[in-house]
Amino acid sequence: MNAFLYITTVLIWGTTWIAIAFQLGEVAVTVSVFYRFALAALFLLTCLAVLGKLRRINPRDHLFCLMQGMCVFCFNFLLFYTATQYITSGLNSVVFSMAVMFNAINGVIFFRLPITSRIYLANGLGLIGMLLLFWPDLTGESFNLDVLFGLGCALLGTYGFSLGNMISLRHQRKGLDLLSTNAYAMSYGALTLLAIVLLTGTPFTLDTSFSYLSALFYLAIFGSVIGFGAYFALIGRIGAGQAAYATLLFPLVALGISTLFEGYVWTLPAVLGLVMILVGNGVMFIKGGSVKPTTTKMAEEKGMKTAN
Repeated sequence: MNAFLYITTVLIWGTTWIAIAFQLGEVAVTVSVFYRFALAALFLLTCLAVLGKLRRINPRDHLFCLMQGMCVFCFNFLLFYTATQYITSGLNSVVFSMAVMFNAINGVIFFRLPITSRIYLANGLGLIGMLLLFWPDLTGESFNLDVLFGLGCALLGTYGFSLGNMISLRHQRKGLDLLSTNAYAMSYGALTLLAIVLLTGTPFTLDTSFSYLSALFYLAIFGSVIGFGAYFALIGRIGAGQAAYATLLFPLVALGISTLFEGYVWTLPAVLGLVMILVGNGVMFIKGGSVKPTTTKMAEEKGMKTAN
C-alpha cells in the first residue's frame, strides 16, 4: 500500500507543475488558485457527505484545519503560481524537493526531534545545488533579479507546505479522519482565497480555452484531492520526513516535461546542481548507527504531546 501511495504521489505531483504553467495568462493567479481549491473542496465534501464519511471535529481541530488550509491550500500555492511566472515549472519543482529538509527542520522545531549532522550536510548540499542550478541566471550578463524573486517565492511556498505537513501529522496522530480534515482544510483555503480576491478587487475572469479548463480539472481533482490524499496518507503511515522523500523524484518528472514543453535547456551547472540537491535530500535517509529507531519514535511521541 505504501508503494502505491508513493508512486501515485510522484506521478501526479510530478506533472502538476506544467499544469500550473498552463493556467498562467489572462486569469489572475489568486483567482486561478481559488478556482482550483474551491472545486477540489466542493468535490471532496460532496463525495464524503453522500457516502456518509464526513466526520465532525471539535472547534480546536477546525482551527488547525484553518491553519493547514492557509499553509497548504492557499498562500503556498499563491507563491508557487507566482514563481512559475519567473522560473520554469521544472525549476519550481526542484525547489519544492527541498521539502525533505524543511520537514526535518520543522520536526526539530515542533516535535523536538534530535538534529543531526546529516541535517547540516543535507542542507549544505541542497544550497550548493540550488546555486549551481540557477548559476546562469545569477552570473554575468544573464543576472536576473526576476529569477531571484521566483526562487524566493518557491522557497517560501515550500516552507509553507512543510508547515502543513506538520499539521496533517498532528491530525492523524490524534486519530482524525484524513479525508475529512483535508476537505475542511481545502474549504478554509478556498474561503481565504475568496476573501483575498474580494478585498483586493481582483476581477473574476475565466479562461474558457481547453488548455486552461483541462489544467484546472486536473489540478483540482488529481493534483489536489487524489494527490494530497495519497501524500498525507503516506505521512500518517511512514512519517513526514519519509513521505517527503517522494519529492526527490518530482524534479526528474517535471524537468523532463519542462524540457519538452517549455524549452528548458540543460547546462552542466544545472545537471550538477540537480545531482547535488538529490544527493542532499537522499542524505536525510541514510541510516546512522548512533540513533536507534525507538529513540526517534519516543521523540516523535513527546513532540506530538507538546503540539496537541
